[in-house]
Amino acid sequence: MIFVVDRNKRPLMPCSEKRARLLLQCGRAVVHRPQPFTIRLKDRLLAHSVLQPVGAKLDPGSEVTGLAIVREDQTLRGPAHHALHLAEIMHRGNQIHLQMGRRARYRRRRRSANLRYRAPRFCNRRRPEAWLPPSLRSRVGNVVNIMRQYARLASLTWADLEFNRFDVQKLQNPEIRGIEYQRGELFGYEVREYLLEKWNRRCAYCKAQDVPLQIEHIVPKSRGGSDRISNLVLACQRCNAAKGNCTAAEFGHSQLHAQALAPLRAASAINATRGAVLRALRESGLFVRTWTGGRTKWNRTRLGVRKSHAIDALCVGNVEAVSRSAMVVLSVTAVGRGRRRRTNVNAFGFPRGYLMRCKRVHGFQTGDLVYANVHRGKHIGMHVGRVAVRASGSFRIGHADGISWRYCRILWRANGYTYQSTGGTVAGRQAPNPGSHPIWWKYNEDA
Repeated sequence: MIFVVDRNKRPLMPCSEKRARLLLQCGRAVVHRPQPFTIRLKDRLLAHSVLQPVGAKLDPGSEVTGLAIVREDQTLRGPAHHALHLAEIMHRGNQIHLQMGRRARYRRRRRSANLRYRAPRFCNRRRPEAWLPPSLRSRVGNVVNIMRQYARLASLTWADLEFNRFDVQKLQNPEIRGIEYQRGELFGYEVREYLLEKWNRRCAYCKAQDVPLQIEHIVPKSRGGSDRISNLVLACQRCNAAKGNCTAAEFGHSQLHAQALAPLRAASAINATRGAVLRALRESGLFVRTWTGGRTKWNRTRLGVRKSHAIDALCVGNVEAVSRSAMVVLSVTAVGRGRRRRTNVNAFGFPRGYLMRCKRVHGFQTGDLVYANVHRGKHIGMHVGRVAVRASGSFRIGHADGISWRYCRILWRANGYTYQSTGGTVAGRQAPNPGSHPIWWKYNEDA
């Protein structure tokens, strides 16, 4: 589906690709933004339109967050959600963690070598309440920023958030308050979801992926093993049958004992950020409902849809049916807005080059989406892509290096994210990506 805004840039109901193409061809609309592909109507106002209830569904993750924009219909069996847009947000928390560690090592070296260094600014400072490290704060910021973008493209009124909360202590020792703790209809789904995250959705013994996995005991129950989460792993049917009544050590995998006791870093990251994401969404004015990850897995299994982050978001909450699950998924990758430092360093921390003082050259900045129609030289032709600027005015667009800034035309300013449409089928064929075809340039004159 294509997002639509009125002539005052207020969100309307999304339309199909065919209708958007007809509106562009007859001149009633112009391209508003390339990704997510959005058109702006010239002759329509929000006051003259009828909107249906549209909401957002989020499946937060430590590395990838699934997002689904849906339209809700009430049926006799319950609510049915029709997917209007599917997206996956790729976080850069691990990259930020590595960069912060690298910066700390550089500063530590300069202090120990008695060189000029940036003085520490943490003296006599106290961390504010609900403080998060930069790697986790970036995950929250990505979700909030993307949701703000979609709120300007669709009239969102509610949101369903998968409020992942792995109670590690209770899962490790269910006898704390009795064996019946959390023994509801969704208990098995909660345990399975935790194990899938912990063992990377593969067999713990043969590392097989994309095969049916079974819950298996490291120490069999017939030999005194318990149902604690530290005694459970995932195994394929062949390994589970071959292991039989042996322990993991007797089966030749003694390292599984230590791996099973290790904490789940992804669960810790989700537990640390879930409250911040929930508060930020509620502060934006949306009516937010929270659901567990076990219900999401239960919905996906019951509805018989495939496994992906975006589909998991579509299955969040109280839903009896879903439609349009096999559609294009927009991959939104957080790449940041550049670096604050002006000095490039080598692997040992010594300077090897200096960056420009001004990030913009002739109105262009590295990361902007540009279009260049070169008439002469070795790069004759049409070039579209992200630009890397230089002070000399000779830019690089994709793999073409040495294109003058005079040939370039801005299509979309860099906003810290890159967009790429992946997956999805329509009527048995690969679904098109309306924002990737050059046809939309000719309609971008008035955007």
